[in-house]
Amino acid sequence: MRSILLFILISIISVSVSAQNPKKFIREGNKLYEQKKYNDAEVKYRKSLTQDSTYIAGQYNLANSLYQQKNYDEANRIYSSLAERETDKATKAKILHNLGNTYLQKKEYDKCIDTYKQALRNNPKDEETRYNLEYAKKMLRQQQNQQNKNSKDNKDKKDNKDKNKQNQGNKDDKNKQNKDKQDQQQQGQDQNKKQEQKPKMKKEDAERMLEALKNDEKKTLDKVKKEKAVGVKIKIEKDW
Repeated sequence: MRSILLFILISIISVSVSAQNPKKFIREGNKLYEQKKYNDAEVKYRKSLTQDSTYIAGQYNLANSLYQQKNYDEANRIYSSLAERETDKATKAKILHNLGNTYLQKKEYDKCIDTYKQALRNNPKDEETRYNLEYAKKMLRQQQNQQNKNSKDNKDKKDNKDKNKQNQGNKDDKNKQNKDKQDQQQQGQDQNKKQEQKPKMKKEDAERMLEALKNDEKKTLDKVKKEKAVGVKIKIEKDW
């Protein structure tokens, strides 16, 4: 990936002292930038902009120092503003290249791809931007595949959850049926047990009871016969 580009400033003898101040800070900032002291370079670039807030080199290099400090949002804002105002195609292509890099770092691959395409329209020969474009396309495909996989995994989890819930419901119903069946079987066993626990009559007691019944029946029959034999008494008068 292309490193962030810096404007090379050429001193012009005919400029005034006040106009030289921004360039002085830019030069100092560039030295610090090359030493990878990006925070110190940022300070110098901001000082150059206090002298001239519209100074393109100061804004561009400030955005570069912010990018190196991973402040992608603010760098993106400055690059975007510069890209809208720049008319020179070569310079605009460089700005758009760096703007695309901020989108790449933020994983906003759709915007990244569009920005690299704009850069190539301004400079079709920039192979580094073309490489970054293909890389961004690859990362977008991976992102979409991951999103699709996550969506599928979430759907599978939901389907499994619903299936488990249904299976649990069926299991509960089956358990209830089994419990009812067990309760019925237990009731039957309890009833049989109660019947088995009833005291059984001994054989001798049964014979005595049967004999008593026979005696009672015999007495009853004798009493009936006796009553029939006596009947109604009839008085017989003698024949005098």
